[in-house]
Amino acid sequence: MQRIFLIISVLSAFLLSNCSKKAPEDLTKYVDPFIGTGGSKETGHGNTFPGAAYPFGMVQLSPDNGKSGPLYCSGYSYNDNIIAGFSHTHLSGTGAGDLADISFMPTIKPIKEEYFTQPDSFANRFIKEHGIDLKKYYDSDEEDQKFKRNILLEYLSRFSHEKEKASPGYYYVNLTDDDIDVELTVTELTGWHRYTFNKPAKRNNVILDLGFSINRGKPVKTFIERTGDKSFIGYRFTDGWGGPKKVFFTLEFKNTPVDYRIFDAEKPVGDKSAEGNGIKAVFSFDGAKTKQIIFKVGISSGSIKGAVADLKTVENYGFDFNKVKADTRRKWNEELSKVKVTSGNNTRKTIFYTALYHSYLVPYRFSDVLGEYKGFNNTVEKANGYVQYTVLSLWDTFRALQPWLLIMKPHLYNDIVKSMLAKYKQTGVLPYWEIMGNEGGSMIGYHAVPVIADAIIKGVGDFDKELALKAMIDISNHDRKGLGLYLKYHYVPADTNQWGTVSETLEFSYDDWCLAQAAKAMGKDDIYAEYMKRAKYYKNLFDPEYRLMRGKNRDGSWYEPFDPRFGEYGNPHFVEANAWQYSFFVPHDNEELIKLMGGKNGFEIMMDSLFEQPSVILGRWTEDIVGRIGQYAHGNEPDHHVPYLYDLIGKERKAQFRINQIVDSLYTAAPDGLCGNDDCGQMSAWYVFSSLGFYPVNPPDGKYYLGAPQFEKAMISLPSGKTFTVTAKNISGKNRYVKSVKLNGKPLEHPYITYENIVNGGILEFDMEQ
Repeated sequence: MQRIFLIISVLSAFLLSNCSKKAPEDLTKYVDPFIGTGGSKETGHGNTFPGAAYPFGMVQLSPDNGKSGPLYCSGYSYNDNIIAGFSHTHLSGTGAGDLADISFMPTIKPIKEEYFTQPDSFANRFIKEHGIDLKKYYDSDEEDQKFKRNILLEYLSRFSHEKEKASPGYYYVNLTDDDIDVELTVTELTGWHRYTFNKPAKRNNVILDLGFSINRGKPVKTFIERTGDKSFIGYRFTDGWGGPKKVFFTLEFKNTPVDYRIFDAEKPVGDKSAEGNGIKAVFSFDGAKTKQIIFKVGISSGSIKGAVADLKTVENYGFDFNKVKADTRRKWNEELSKVKVTSGNNTRKTIFYTALYHSYLVPYRFSDVLGEYKGFNNTVEKANGYVQYTVLSLWDTFRALQPWLLIMKPHLYNDIVKSMLAKYKQTGVLPYWEIMGNEGGSMIGYHAVPVIADAIIKGVGDFDKELALKAMIDISNHDRKGLGLYLKYHYVPADTNQWGTVSETLEFSYDDWCLAQAAKAMGKDDIYAEYMKRAKYYKNLFDPEYRLMRGKNRDGSWYEPFDPRFGEYGNPHFVEANAWQYSFFVPHDNEELIKLMGGKNGFEIMMDSLFEQPSVILGRWTEDIVGRIGQYAHGNEPDHHVPYLYDLIGKERKAQFRINQIVDSLYTAAPDGLCGNDDCGQMSAWYVFSSLGFYPVNPPDGKYYLGAPQFEKAMISLPSGKTFTVTAKNISGKNRYVKSVKLNGKPLEHPYITYENIVNGGILEFDMEQ
């Protein structure tokens, strides 16, 4: 008897002990994927998507409204109330649209041949019935016509945000017209659909539209073939942003369709297989027997074999949609919990964790489980010993997103560098704006260099450093977007029909400095000296009269006319900005810039003027210059480091004021909560760094300048197992300014911490005051 009581006592103690332990906090509850999906041209639009995604995964399974234009670059705008389908690839926060591959749409409407073969005949009636104002969304009749031709208008559906939900790895919406509940989830390599049909119908249908497109993703070749009762394979080739893209897929249903039909653009083509430039397939199920349709999709850019292999990675799930959803949510929670913030303000936590979530979407995995992917010469390549990644928006992300990933995800960062070197080995040029095995060609500079240089300087990764240095030197002499003129004149002249010559000069100079630092770290002193000389070329465009950067002609005269507020898209001086926004972009030589602008007092005046003058931008097509405080424009990247420049002249309180102002007014927990394109996570990464209290003004120099922390405490779990903790004593709604700072118990003697301070672990203590 005593033994029984002893066992009961031990079990009771064990149970009480486990009950007293707090379960890990579910941080995914603070993520709202709708943040950034709304807005307007005038106020800024985040262009994020709300659908299901996996951290840096291959699949982004999300709804598409079926429209093109600047508010639909991700396929979806919160401003809309119509859904055209659910596709498997999406861009996040970009200023141009593409992808939206392998699109499905459920319906109980009759499958009539004429709806597929003569869509224009039904367009006007459908538009009238659904109250669609095409002029509201498009700038030209050509776009209107493209909408009518490319979309199966008869099968679109209205929806309400009241019956729409999203969380990391999961999306739900009710399609109002047919009363169908759509649920989406993903793994790293596959997409999962669950459609619940609530209305009685003879047939419950799923339409696969391989011809679906938004903006630039024009389909050129599509194919589908039935390989079993429930399984299908196919592909979709498009010619969009930058060049050709390929998506191979395999599809498997839980139940067997009772009917399967294929349509080409102008005719029905059978029920086995077909190839064309806009193939559509319909899978029909018995409405009385199959109230719920579940299917899973594997994709690959390399081959159908790769897509099949990707789908095999989820064989152990069977068709257990809920388990996939739970496991992906668990993966997201694992990533998010590496930064635990303490705050009584749940709204601020929602903004923070959504920003962290958006920082972990891009880049996307590109190589399949076999290691294969579409190479840059449109041939199949293999990533040996690493994962190939794609969608490298380097002009945006070198500033904050890549530095964040270098700290938190060094293994991923190493693979990103290897992915860029793969392009170099295949084409002889590093990427500028890489998208799905193509060079998108967008933006200026050659910002693969700061990303690679940062890894070399900080000793991150096992990539080939000598090859990387050669690649950086080659791209620094590759005549693209003014670089040849830059090397000839030591600036890009404004009278040469170039776009954004001042911006180009400043960014080339910065990239040159980064290359110099990488060469120095590798002991290449001659290369270091050469590129340090080039890094000073920005000074050739500084006008001491205005104390601003401005365009200069080939003969050395200043380009006229000059108005510092002129920021028209395509102007010869600045890219998506004006003289005020770009004149402070000398992150590699801030001390010299301060001297040029009149020393500390003069620089303070210029900084104050930037933030305090009227926010009017002159010129046409200035939609990218949004999120303005005075002439400061947070909605685009060139200004992101600027508030922290106050630290360099001993005006830290002004830096804190501006950072608090930006955090409070330009980031919210609403669909329009981003004041400009998220640009593959850069806008979000700025918030992550800044709310923790520091920011990399010039990433490769290893200094993170201090700002205004937003949380009582933040614990950062580093890949090494160490922890870097930030505390803000006495922080409150009124106490938003820094009284003093200590690092590991000692007063900090300068307004920055270093990379080593962070990765070695420690405690950064802010004491806050009013």
